[in-house]
Amino acid sequence: MALIATNHLALIIEFAILMHIGILLLLNFLPLNSNVVYMLSLVLGAGITLMFFIDAVCLLLPMLSHHEFTHPYGPIAIFVIVTSWAMTYMLQGQGVRTSNLKLLVLLETMGIAIFGAVVHRDFLIMFILGILIGFFILDKTNGKGKHEHSILTPRNMLLVVVAMFLLFGIMEGLSQVLHMEIISPLSRIDRMNANQFSSLKLVIDNTNLFGHSANATYWGNSSMGNSDGYISLPLTFITSFGLPFPLFYGILVTKKDIIDYFLPGIFGIGFDFGYLALAAVIIWILVVIIIGLVILNKYKLQRERGSKRYIGREALLIGSLSAFIAQTILGLFIITRTINGSALVTYLFLSAMVMAHVVTTKR
Repeated sequence: MALIATNHLALIIEFAILMHIGILLLLNFLPLNSNVVYMLSLVLGAGITLMFFIDAVCLLLPMLSHHEFTHPYGPIAIFVIVTSWAMTYMLQGQGVRTSNLKLLVLLETMGIAIFGAVVHRDFLIMFILGILIGFFILDKTNGKGKHEHSILTPRNMLLVVVAMFLLFGIMEGLSQVLHMEIISPLSRIDRMNANQFSSLKLVIDNTNLFGHSANATYWGNSSMGNSDGYISLPLTFITSFGLPFPLFYGILVTKKDIIDYFLPGIFGIGFDFGYLALAAVIIWILVVIIIGLVILNKYKLQRERGSKRYIGREALLIGSLSAFIAQTILGLFIITRTINGSALVTYLFLSAMVMAHVVTTKR
């Protein structure tokens, strides 16, 4: 009975531990050579592109309902695409012709960016950020000697920024012409500006070391002062086990927006779990990133010595680390929802994908 979670925070911790153990075992059980990793990343990239396309169509057609697949699968898209790019450039460095596959990866990258941006504007920022982080890591791990020039040139970065603003401009224009406020980037900004100050005041005035003032939440006097459901795993995870936790469901979801939608994660985590938990989360994030970079350096040394054994694992680590960092930046500093609910499952998965490289088995 002691292992049964008593609140949202305990459930998240238990789920995270199980996720990390499971991914560690899986990653070291599967034969992840470079061919398998490349094939899986290309296939998954095509699947995610199709998924986002269908979701975008459903959003634009009023008779259909969309699912916002970018919320849980957006970071996975970064993971898959960056892994594909990493495999492309590393195989190219090994003398393998990858021109046709590079075109496929480029098409998947563009498709995911466009269709994902239509569904959710925040996703485009995270996706481009993740791609840039991935290319930056690739530059550092491969070096200019492995291919003709650096991937992250000022010209390329400028083109990416211009393309992002151009896409936002097109979406704003379409929203005006089609009278679809849901795809308007400016309406998203206006809504944030209208609600962010009151949300921020609530958090600053009521957050303490272990949570928040009991009467500061929607639950009023029934509040526990900690783990009140503003940060949680998906509702289905909790209801499936019949756990008696406070839940925002149905029309109550709008009550959760005051933290989940209008504030960055540093405020959301601090408010629901307290400053001590926020500090622990930040330490955990730094540990994951530092360990990931250290292991990447070890993989790089092995590759430079002529060993091809870890190329697939290196590409996976670059992809997962890039996605983890991008999701962290957007979730902690822009919108809590990026690391909450179903996206929290993805976030823990990416963390596990990074930490799983700590252990390697000999075959």
